[in-house]
Amino acid sequence: MEAAPSSSTCACSHLVTMPYPARGYINPMMNFCKMLLSNDNTRLILVTFVVTEEWLGFIGSDPKPDIMRFATIPNVVASDHPGFLEAVMAKMEASFEELLNRLQPPPTAIVSDTFLYWAVVVGSRRNIPVALFSTMSASIFFVLHHHHLLVNLSENGGERVDYIPEISSMRVVDFPLNDGSCRSKQLLKTCLKGFAWVSKAQYLLFTSIYELEPHAIDVLKAELSLPIYTIGPAIPYFSLQNNPTFSTTNGTSDSYMEWLQVLFFTSHKGSHFSVSRAQMDEIAFALRESGIQFLWVGRSEASRCDQQLRVLSHPSIGGFWSHCGWNSTKEGVLAGVSFLTFPIIMDQQIDSKMIVEDWKVGWRVKEDVKVNTTTLVKKDEIAMLVQKFMDLDSNLAREIRERSETLRQICSRAITNGGSAVTDLNAFVKDLVQTIH
Repeated sequence: MEAAPSSSTCACSHLVTMPYPARGYINPMMNFCKMLLSNDNTRLILVTFVVTEEWLGFIGSDPKPDIMRFATIPNVVASDHPGFLEAVMAKMEASFEELLNRLQPPPTAIVSDTFLYWAVVVGSRRNIPVALFSTMSASIFFVLHHHHLLVNLSENGGERVDYIPEISSMRVVDFPLNDGSCRSKQLLKTCLKGFAWVSKAQYLLFTSIYELEPHAIDVLKAELSLPIYTIGPAIPYFSLQNNPTFSTTNGTSDSYMEWLQVLFFTSHKGSHFSVSRAQMDEIAFALRESGIQFLWVGRSEASRCDQQLRVLSHPSIGGFWSHCGWNSTKEGVLAGVSFLTFPIIMDQQIDSKMIVEDWKVGWRVKEDVKVNTTTLVKKDEIAMLVQKFMDLDSNLAREIRERSETLRQICSRAITNGGSAVTDLNAFVKDLVQTIH
């Protein structure tokens, strides 16, 4: 753990943040903290950002505000994702509370990932407020909150269901963890444990923009008794605004970005939720044989990915092949790109549904693709699709890109002064400061 700041630099209020120990959760929490500390009303707040010892090795050298420090708890180790999730739930609470006992000044508030429901218990024991921080969309949160409607869904023979209040008709395949496997059932059971504690927190924060999913947010505000804030995308758009030109780390322009209309593709090697090697081969052969220009970026779970938004915002990017994780979805929307969606698991199916059906800024790679099946999307089918998608002379391609640009403008207004996201973030800061002072 880093040494505590000296008494001359200590703030009178001390906010402790606890992200779930994975890159897709740590990055939004870090970006949230940077936005929070850029607010004039937080001058007297110290932030301690808690990660496991392993993750401090990955992010410890990243730039951060002076009034923010890192602290560590022991690593959590497991052989697979369900085991890792169980270990996080069973082992991290005690380590986190032991850390809080050592921190000076004493913590006065906690911001914790929604999955770490035990943080609400810790806050209650210490009589300090807890804000739950959702790195999922409000729409997937809403569906999981109504988890009783997911019972026996895998046995539903219909193509679509429309009984989720205020959520437009959805394909059965788009519901999270709906493949009937023991692994998915275990993951869903573990995830749902946390939802019993949501109402016991003092705040709920969504890393979203109200205009992207107003119906889900409005219904959650009506159903839950705690204050809910849509604080913005919690991606590094602020650094993009300061330096919009993409360049390499040594400041020179990348020649491959001078191509016109490139399809951007990322592969997540080493992730718990990666496509099969056979499927990756089909995709690679399809892109090569399609004749389109593409930029393929491979990255491990531990690699830095703060350059993705800058790449997506480059005018040469004509499309984004995405697994539809919420962070990548928000980056694509803010960059104004159109999507080819290829979701794998959990919230990705519903994010894909919003992209394709609600916002109409993307196409599915495969309409009936399901998680954990052995069916491959073959290279010939993929090649035909990407050729059609990247044909900017077609009416379909032009229309989808016009809608993408419109959505980008809507979201850009939300994250500027007076916009919905900035207004909600300021409201949360004001409420938090009043509570802990």
